[in-house]
Amino acid sequence: CGALLAPESANNPWKYKFTWNPRNVVLAGQGGTAQYRENGRLKFIPFYRLFEEIEEVEIAGVGKFQGYANRDSLGYATPYSLTDTPTLLRGTLRYAGYCGAWDILVKLGLTDNSFQLEATGMTYHDFLKAFLPKNMSLPAVFGAEAVAKLEWLGLMSDKPVARRQGTPAEILQDLLAEKWALQPEDRDLIVMQHQIVYTLEGISKTLLSELVVEGESAARTAIAKTVGLPLAMATKQLAVGKLDLRGVRLPIYAEMYDTILPELETHGIKFKERF
Repeated sequence: CGALLAPESANNPWKYKFTWNPRNVVLAGQGGTAQYRENGRLKFIPFYRLFEEIEEVEIAGVGKFQGYANRDSLGYATPYSLTDTPTLLRGTLRYAGYCGAWDILVKLGLTDNSFQLEATGMTYHDFLKAFLPKNMSLPAVFGAEAVAKLEWLGLMSDKPVARRQGTPAEILQDLLAEKWALQPEDRDLIVMQHQIVYTLEGISKTLLSELVVEGESAARTAIAKTVGLPLAMATKQLAVGKLDLRGVRLPIYAEMYDTILPELETHGIKFKERF
C-alpha cells in the first residue's frame, strides 16, 4: 500500500508530499529489522538495506511503483489465518526514484534519531557536510539524479537550520515539512494491491485485488477517507446496537466488514480484481 500523490500533484523531484504523520515517514524502517516469509523460508532485511531491496509493482490504470518491505509481516500470520502460507509479505509503495534517494539519507545518517546535535549557527549545507565521509563525491557514489533530489530539498543551501538542537531526524523533518507540504489544490492518492498466489487443479494462478482512491483536495484527502470512514461506520454500528464486539479490535470479523465494505463502496472505495 502507498499513501502518495495524484499524478498531477506529484510535481516535485521526489513525487512525494506528506499526507499523514511526517515523523513516521522520516523514521520509516527504524522500528526493527523487516521480517517476512518467502517460499517457506524466513527473510530479514536490516534497516540499512531496506531501501535498496525493492521490487516493481504495477497497478492497473495507475502505473508502476517501487515496493519495500514494511516492518514485521509475520505479525499478520495469526490474526489473518495465514500461518501456513509459504509467502507472506507486507510492503510500502512509492513512486520510482524515491527509494534510491531516501537510501542516501539513511546511509549518511540524516534519519538517525538516537542522539542530539548542537545546530546553533548551522546551515542545512553544514548539516549535510557534517555527515559526509572524507573526500566523498555524492554524485559519483549515489548518482546525479538521486543527488539532485537532495539539492532540491535544500540540503546544499545556506538556509539556517530551523532549531538550535535536535536529532538528525528532527532537523531533517523540519526541512521536509516545509518542502513536502500539501498545497491547497493538491490531491493525494491511495494505492493498494493484494497479490494472492494459489494453486488450482495443479495450476499456479495469481489474483490481484487493487484499490485506487484519489483525494479531492488537501483538506479532503484519500488518506482521511480510507482511515476515517471505516472507523465512523463501525462507531455507527456500535451506537445503534448492531455490533457486539467490545474493546480495540482489528476489522477482521464478518460482523464488521459485511456491513462496512458495501457502505464504503457508496463512497467510491472499492477493490477491483483481475487475474
